[in-house]
Amino acid sequence: MKSNNYLLGGLGLLALLAVWQAGAVLLAQNMPLANLLAPVPALGNLGVLLSDGQLWPHIWASLQRVFVGLFFALLIGVPVGFALGLSPKTEQAASPAFQFLRMISPLSWMPVVVMLFGIGDAPIYFLLAFAAVWPIILNTASGVKNINKQWLELGRSLSATKGEMLFKIMLPAVTGDILNGLRLAIGIVWVVLVPCEMLGVNEGLGYFILDTRDRLAYSELMAAIVLIGLIGWALDSGSRKLGNWWKHG
Repeated sequence: MKSNNYLLGGLGLLALLAVWQAGAVLLAQNMPLANLLAPVPALGNLGVLLSDGQLWPHIWASLQRVFVGLFFALLIGVPVGFALGLSPKTEQAASPAFQFLRMISPLSWMPVVVMLFGIGDAPIYFLLAFAAVWPIILNTASGVKNINKQWLELGRSLSATKGEMLFKIMLPAVTGDILNGLRLAIGIVWVVLVPCEMLGVNEGLGYFILDTRDRLAYSELMAAIVLIGLIGWALDSGSRKLGNWWKHG
């Protein structure tokens, strides 16, 4: 069964490459520079950029920002999610404000955070955490509300303290939900990251894309786009495997 899935996935990737190549050929009829956007020069440049080390500092800088943003999102989102899940009144009071804030694109805050934090990593951390916190809050709250009531009654019958109820019963019960929220957050953060890295930093994949545009190095630009897709794919696969491991562990 798995071999069939891999085969179908491989065919899908080949189809994507064919569409990519066809699009580059069609564009090149009116714009010869489009030949630089084709798969062969893009993938060739990706191999060169990785082998000579040009891309690695940008990759590490981007991943560091992602992990810091996710850390703060978890630090805020999990306690807030517990508060909403445990208290219906708190959820009713906070829900309108949270839904309002959740629907604002993180990128729309760019001018505000630059004014507040200046340029550099600080505004990027804020924007990534803001983007990531909502799925963590919502999934955590949903998990808390769906905890098996018998587990809670058992804990009370054994005279468990509040700390024991939280860390030995409730937190393990909702970890799967938190991981689901984290997976959603990773997808959102990785999409938001590239425009965020155009806020005056001098490292990161978003910065590298701007640099290739300014140098008219279009094959390198496409190589960076491919790399962004590959890393995002790897992050999503890793978070999915982590969730499956917890579920079946």
